[in-house]
Amino acid sequence: MRPKTKKILGAWSVLVYMFFYIPIIILIVYSFNDSKISTTWNGFTFSWYEKLASNEALIASIVNSLIVAGVSTVISLIIGTCAALALNRYQFPGKKYIDLLFYVPIVIPPIIIGVSMLVLYAWLNISLGLSTVIPGHVVLSTSFVTLLVLARLHGFDSSLEEAARDLGANGWQTFWKVTFPLIFPSIIAGGLLSFTISIDEFVIAFFTTGPGSNTLPVMIYSIVRTGITPEINALSTIMIIVTVGIVFLGEKWRGSLGD
Repeated sequence: MRPKTKKILGAWSVLVYMFFYIPIIILIVYSFNDSKISTTWNGFTFSWYEKLASNEALIASIVNSLIVAGVSTVISLIIGTCAALALNRYQFPGKKYIDLLFYVPIVIPPIIIGVSMLVLYAWLNISLGLSTVIPGHVVLSTSFVTLLVLARLHGFDSSLEEAARDLGANGWQTFWKVTFPLIFPSIIAGGLLSFTISIDEFVIAFFTTGPGSNTLPVMIYSIVRTGITPEINALSTIMIIVTVGIVFLGEKWRGSLGD
């Protein structure tokens, strides 16, 4: 590669990273701003983190989001993994159309899922609450889990399962001792992706949540309609730190960062 080309690519890379991370850095800095106006620096303070800790409504919405994300992730992992195994290993009528259906929740706008779930609940006369948010998140997350596990199964060496059966293992033992450990990384990836999608999902939750059961994105939306406060900046900073920590631990587990 020519030196001039390397300089241009390097400068372009720096600009791209600046575009990505400067807004995040500004958000973190202004979470310590001793002013209610986010655009004016008035000194350093931890008061917004203290107010965040005492904001019961916001804390309740965080708990709601964690409950929804946890439950929907578990359900999505079970359904998605079973679906991936069935699609990969069995032949049945309409298989290619069922396979296609798992792509639909990924490509259609979430607002369609939200509205359709709301119509279904109205038709069944179901009162909206925290439990009505979970099915919509499961619909969205299951497709990602299925596709991730399917991708792992496509490169799966079936001779390992045959060797286990030759050594006397039954189907259940073969799955837990051979198949499951080999597809486990893709299941973990699907679980992390599902959890992240659920925590971040606003549109579906906005249509399917009920009074007193707001998730975190819905609560943040209701707050920022009157302007972004340093309290929201403090919450965002905590979420960034937690996310970076999880990514760091995940990379350490994979061995990408070394010892």
